[in-house]
Amino acid sequence: MEFHGEDPEPDLTYSDVFLIPRRSAITSRLDVDLSPGDGTTARIPLVSANMNSVTGARLAATLARRGGLGVLPQDMPLQELDAAVRWVKRQPVRWDTPLVLPPGATVGDASRLLPATPGHGIVVADDPGEALTLDRITGVVPASRLASALADAVLGDLVRGRPVAIDADDIADARAAFDLLVAADVETVCVVQHGRLVGTLSQRSALRSTLYRPGVDADGRLIVAAAIGINGDASGKARALAAAGVDVLVLDTAHGHQEGMLRALREVSALGLGLPIVAGNIVTAEGVGDLVAAGATILKVGVGPGAMCTTRMMTAVGRPQFSAVLETAAAARELGAHVWADGGVRYPRDVALALAAGAASVMIGSWFAGTIEAPGELLADAEGRVYKESWGMASTKAVQARFGRLDAYERARKELFAEGISSSRIYLDPLRPGLEDLLDMITSGVRSSFAYAGASTVAGFHERALVGLQSASGYEEGKALPVSW
Repeated sequence: MEFHGEDPEPDLTYSDVFLIPRRSAITSRLDVDLSPGDGTTARIPLVSANMNSVTGARLAATLARRGGLGVLPQDMPLQELDAAVRWVKRQPVRWDTPLVLPPGATVGDASRLLPATPGHGIVVADDPGEALTLDRITGVVPASRLASALADAVLGDLVRGRPVAIDADDIADARAAFDLLVAADVETVCVVQHGRLVGTLSQRSALRSTLYRPGVDADGRLIVAAAIGINGDASGKARALAAAGVDVLVLDTAHGHQEGMLRALREVSALGLGLPIVAGNIVTAEGVGDLVAAGATILKVGVGPGAMCTTRMMTAVGRPQFSAVLETAAAARELGAHVWADGGVRYPRDVALALAAGAASVMIGSWFAGTIEAPGELLADAEGRVYKESWGMASTKAVQARFGRLDAYERARKELFAEGISSSRIYLDPLRPGLEDLLDMITSGVRSSFAYAGASTVAGFHERALVGLQSASGYEEGKALPVSW
């Protein structure tokens, strides 16, 4: 065996380091530009992980609307991936995607899609469809109304009066939209154009539109990424996804520094699709050099730090994430490439530290899995707490889904070597149940980190960030005490 590095020192996790404030000329955290500058058109450095329990079309569209990038998972059949990409491209940029249910749907049906929380609403309409005209809309049921209605009550009976609607062409900007909603004293309104429903809008979403810039493509449509594996016809899948309109391709496997990845990368890059190509996962500078030489423009960094991952305990393979990002980002920078830090973030501070280490963006998995927009229905435990199920991408559950078409014997062989957690409850935070609620919290913290460092851009933050080492007790000191102490 040999040690990594000439003079090995302990590698560092995000918990081992902290940021030290510096002299700053930043007067407002809103003066900070969070654009990652990694060749994508994202506006904030947040990417949703390509996990089945994290990213679906609904979450990808919502994330792009606020400037981030969602990566659809490679386990989806190609036909479903194609449909999901095209669905995201059809979604409104200025307005929220409407949640439409028929009048006969019950409160129980609605509660599996949306918790009883302010700022959201359900459009009740006869024969819901993509070309929904205002005359077919029965009304809008505020999500908060679900809390006081019986589960078997039908939505049509909860509608009170005709829906409040505003014409998209009459709204000059997001501030004007906010003022209209305040004047109407409603939680959610329908947005129509030429008599057709094009979205919904709440006071909170109108306000967010003044703070975030959407991630859009050259045609002004929301951006979306998709992952493909390295086995099978990788180039054929890449061509099909590019034709569907995908903006970023992600070649993903647990051990990215391998011959199979290099072969797939060379095949896909040879197509000349003109798209950023992400490849991983890796944790070393050597991996960066080999993958960039094969055609990658962005490296996905992280082995073992994910909340659903048991790789390190099963195999001893992996690397503490802060050191992994620090080394790979430096190597990527020399080659004109970029790094996405994948996994290990628990708090906004961790996102800031990943950016300080040189990452262009940070991938988030389980944190986003417990949101309204994540795939899957909302469930409730015996105490009534709302949650969604999450699982690791190397777990038995994921393996069964990925290899479901194999015969029983071959599928059983695959399951023998599964790793990771097959089922975990990710509870929705009652204060932040939606993806956008988490984005508000994360970007607020990161913007403040930039201001403390005196940096106004992601690149400037990497240059200005002053990092120190801390003990375990130092980390604990930084946590807030329970209110009841």
